[in-house]
Amino acid sequence: MGDATAGKKPDVQHSNPLARTLLNKLDYDQLTNCMRCGFCLPACPTFRETGVEPESPRGRIALMKAVVDGVMEPDAAFQDQMNHCLGCRACEPVCPADVKYGQLMEQARDAIEDHAPHNAAVQGLRRLMFKGVFPKRGALKLLGGSLRLYQKTGLRRLARGTGVMRLFPQHLREMEAVLPEASASGVVEQLGAFYPAKGEPIARVALFRGCIMDVLFVGTNVNTVKLLSEAGFDVVIPKEQGCCGALHAHSGEMDAARELARHNIAAFKAAGVDYIVSNAGGCGALLVDYGHLLHEDDKVQVREDAKWFAERTVDVSRLIVEQGRIPAFADIGEESTVTYQDSCHLRNVMKSSDAPRQLMRSVDGASFVEMKEADRCCGSAGIYNVTQPEMAGQILEHKMEHASATNARYMLTSNPGCLLQMKLGIEKHKPPFRMEALHIVDYLYERVKSGGSD
Repeated sequence: MGDATAGKKPDVQHSNPLARTLLNKLDYDQLTNCMRCGFCLPACPTFRETGVEPESPRGRIALMKAVVDGVMEPDAAFQDQMNHCLGCRACEPVCPADVKYGQLMEQARDAIEDHAPHNAAVQGLRRLMFKGVFPKRGALKLLGGSLRLYQKTGLRRLARGTGVMRLFPQHLREMEAVLPEASASGVVEQLGAFYPAKGEPIARVALFRGCIMDVLFVGTNVNTVKLLSEAGFDVVIPKEQGCCGALHAHSGEMDAARELARHNIAAFKAAGVDYIVSNAGGCGALLVDYGHLLHEDDKVQVREDAKWFAERTVDVSRLIVEQGRIPAFADIGEESTVTYQDSCHLRNVMKSSDAPRQLMRSVDGASFVEMKEADRCCGSAGIYNVTQPEMAGQILEHKMEHASATNARYMLTSNPGCLLQMKLGIEKHKPPFRMEALHIVDYLYERVKSGGSD
C-alpha cells in the first residue's frame, strides 16, 4: 500500500537551498506512490551491474523522499546517484503502482542544476551547446559543415597521425572513431518540405527531423520520408521545427526544454497534419511527454496544443504497421540474418517494441534472430556514455556478449544514440564474424521492392 500521507508535502523548514528546491519541484504524490516492492530492481541496468540499493529506482526514490522529508541532506553522494541513472525508464512498465520515475528524475536533475557549482569551462560548454547549438538550425548546419570538413579534408587523419587525439579521454576518442559522415544539408534541403505518397494517400504526416539526426544521420531522415511515401503517406517537414529538448530535459535544463516544446508545437500545429512521426526513440519519448511537460503552462491554449501534439506523435515503424501499407521488402542478394536492440525510450515510453520486429520479419529472405535481453539498455542513454563512461562501458560489454551470440549480419536499432553505441561496441569488442549496425529505416528502405506500394 502507498504512504498514508501521499500528496501532502511535509512541513519541513530546510536550511539547505537544494533541499528547498527539491521540495518545491519534486512531485510528492509520485514519491509516496512507490510501494518499495522491488519489481524495478531486476529491470534497472545500474542495479544489475552493482547490486547496490541506491543504484536502483526504488533506492533513488527513497533518497529523494529522505531529502524532501528532512531526513538527509542532498550532499555530493546524493547528487552523484541522481546522475548515475541512465534514464532508460525500464522500471516504469514493471511498476505496479505506475510511478512516473522518469518525471521524478528530470525534476530532481532540474533542481540540482539550479545549484550546480559548475566551473567556468563547463558552464561555457553547457551554454554553448544547450543555448547556442541545439536550438538553432544555423548553428547546427555550421556544426555539420565543420564536421564534414574535418572528416573529408584529411584533418581527421592529421589529428590521429600527429597524436592530437591522445589529448582527449579514451571514451571520446572511441566515439569520434565511429561518428558517421556529417552534413550541412538536411532533409529539407535534399527533398524539400513536402514529399507525396506513392499511390492514394492514407494520411498527411509530418516528420520530426531532430537536431543530431539532421546532421549526423541525414540519410536516415531522407530514407524515413521515402519509406513513409512508399507506405502511403504524404509527408511534410515543417521548416520552423527545432530541437525536441530531450537532452535539455535529461540534463536539468527544464525551462529550455519547455521553450523548445512550445516552439515545436506551434510549428506542427500550423502544418495541419494527422500524425507527427519520429524516427528516434529518444526524441519521441519527450515528444509524447509534451503534454506533461507543459501541463502547468499559464496559457490554456498551450496546454491544449501540447496534449494535441503528444497524442499525434508516433514512431515511424508503428505508424507503418498500424496505419500504412506495408511495402514489399526483399533481400538484396546477400546473407541477411538480423537482430534488434530496442531503444529504451521507444519500448518503455512510446510502447513500440512489436512494430519494428514485425517489419524486420516481413523482409523476404531475411532471418530475424531475437537477441537475449534486447530490452536492456545499451549504455548510450543520451550523453550518458560521455558523462559516465565506466558504467556505460560495463553495460555495453554485456550487450555485445548477447549480440555476438546471435551471429547476425546486421544489428538494427531505432535511435541515433543506440546506433552509435552499437557501432562502438562492434568496433571495440569485434565479434568473430562480420556485423554492421544500422538504423532500421535504412535497412528497410534499401530492401523496398521497386514499385512495391503502387
